[in-house]
Amino acid sequence: MSLASLKKELSGCTICADRFAATHTRHRPNPVVWFNQGARVLIASQAPGMRAHKGTRPFIDPSGDRLRDWLGIGHETFYDQSKIAIVPMGFCFPGYDAKGSDLPPPRVCAATWREQILGKLGTIRLTLLIGGYAQKWHLGAGGKVGVTSTVSNWREHAPAVYPLPHPSWRNTAWLKRNPWFETDLLPDLKTTLKEVLSDS
Repeated sequence: MSLASLKKELSGCTICADRFAATHTRHRPNPVVWFNQGARVLIASQAPGMRAHKGTRPFIDPSGDRLRDWLGIGHETFYDQSKIAIVPMGFCFPGYDAKGSDLPPPRVCAATWREQILGKLGTIRLTLLIGGYAQKWHLGAGGKVGVTSTVSNWREHAPAVYPLPHPSWRNTAWLKRNPWFETDLLPDLKTTLKEVLSDS
């Protein structure tokens, strides 16, 4: 299957329709597809939020603003699919529970699509693993020790892979408790990202 055909099939995926209909939000599937062959950077994120679900573009919210600040790049570079592929663990907004909390990305999504997509992207030089779900999938046993431990040991994976916490406002307290993230990890990540993006 060509990449174009794969993206078309993914865009029409409804395997989680019943699951989403049973959530507090009772929404329909709407896969947010944002990747292309030739990208050098892979952002392996968790799942689209409500704004992305409505707007069909990932990270169009305060979390995206924080992530772009972490990376030191603007919207134009971030959304350039020839440079950056955004491949979440779940392509659809998973919905909220009755308390308004985010539901986890359905495992069936990664099981159905992830290997196919990653196999089509080509040579990825830098992978950013955002949150525990992406870290567990990509790092295997090395990502099952918790986000804080995985991110604090980022040097074990850099410069090809950088594990990151989710850029959600809910992690503001985490950032305050772990100042090394901004003083040590982010400068190194920004340097690596700049080098990867500047290479022809």
